[in-house]
Amino acid sequence: MPDLTYLDWPFFEGEHRALARDLDEWCVEHLRDVPEAHEETVDGLCRGLVRNLAGAGWLDYVVPGAQGGRHDALDVRSLCLLRETLGRHHALADFAFVMQGLGGGAISLFGSDDLKERYLPAVREGRKIAAFALSEPEAGSDVAAVSTTAVEDGDHYVIDGAKTWISNGGLADFYTVFARTGEAPGARGLSAFVVDADTPGLEVAERIPVIAPHPLARLVFDGCRVPKDQLLGAPGGGFKVAMATLDTFRPTVGAAALGFARRALDEALERAGERRLFGAPMGELQMVQAKLAEMALGVDASALLVYRAAWTKDRVAERVSREAAMAKLHATETAQRVIDDAVQIFGGMGVVSGHPVERLYREIRALRIYEGASEVQKVIIARQALAAHAAGGAAEIQGAGARQGTRR
Repeated sequence: MPDLTYLDWPFFEGEHRALARDLDEWCVEHLRDVPEAHEETVDGLCRGLVRNLAGAGWLDYVVPGAQGGRHDALDVRSLCLLRETLGRHHALADFAFVMQGLGGGAISLFGSDDLKERYLPAVREGRKIAAFALSEPEAGSDVAAVSTTAVEDGDHYVIDGAKTWISNGGLADFYTVFARTGEAPGARGLSAFVVDADTPGLEVAERIPVIAPHPLARLVFDGCRVPKDQLLGAPGGGFKVAMATLDTFRPTVGAAALGFARRALDEALERAGERRLFGAPMGELQMVQAKLAEMALGVDASALLVYRAAWTKDRVAERVSREAAMAKLHATETAQRVIDDAVQIFGGMGVVSGHPVERLYREIRALRIYEGASEVQKVIIARQALAAHAAGGAAEIQGAGARQGTRR
């Protein structure tokens, strides 16, 4: 059984505790028999998971209340609890859930009333699958390096360029696309658009296989005409759209890693209690106890950082770049170590294809890269610490970070 005492921490309200427990029960019943994904089956599994998540009401948390969501605005603590719990049970279910949130998140935050009504109810009901198209071959963590262009042409923009590493690429019904409109150099010259997957000039050029299969693709835009009313926010405001969306969803990456780590710790504890070595349970060996202690410590520390970031975003500050970066960095790096230790405790069984800890070992690796690699999170944390020091104290961190528009 996972340790759920963290739900008594003051970050949460009664509805959050009920959400975690209700979702855990649902996962036990509905995710237990979902098979592991393979490249040839992953699209169908994702579509099925989106339908099931929508049917159970869990996608109500990824859209605002005006479009049928559970809360007036996106509640980051709920999103984190959902991702942690889904990730603990089935990594692809977590993926299917969060892509509906991330792909539709920019619309929730910056979309016109018309865009919200046209897309978000369909996202919540699982009728439209969403995607977030930011990364390029030469622009991943450095958003300001985006080179895809969008040129005004009458009542349209014409988009040309390429995007890569796009989750739900080839599966999505629409993409939130970031392109250079040139209002100013660097990050200030980007804009964000909602682009339907069947728009002429948008091609899925390549599906990308990865060690933990999920839909991933390279997209090419060649004279892709998008109506101006598909613009999110103001022209030249794309960097703001991207950063605000990532501030909301970056803590949830840490939450997913936390779910993976909790599952690995649970598996390791059960193994240590059942397996006998040298005439005694494995858990009585001091070296094994040391590993388990470090795993448990890492899990709790990650949870504190993740839910501090989520609580801060929900209750205190509009921008949480520092808190989100700390949560994402610590939780993903720690989960990698916890899962590796779990594999070690299982020995040969831990590297058998399809074993729970073997799957976790493959699933965790990408989380240290996407939505800002670990190295980039360190840059964010250091810049904000320096800015706070220069401003005269930690109380200035949020304002300093917002003023600088820290890049990811």
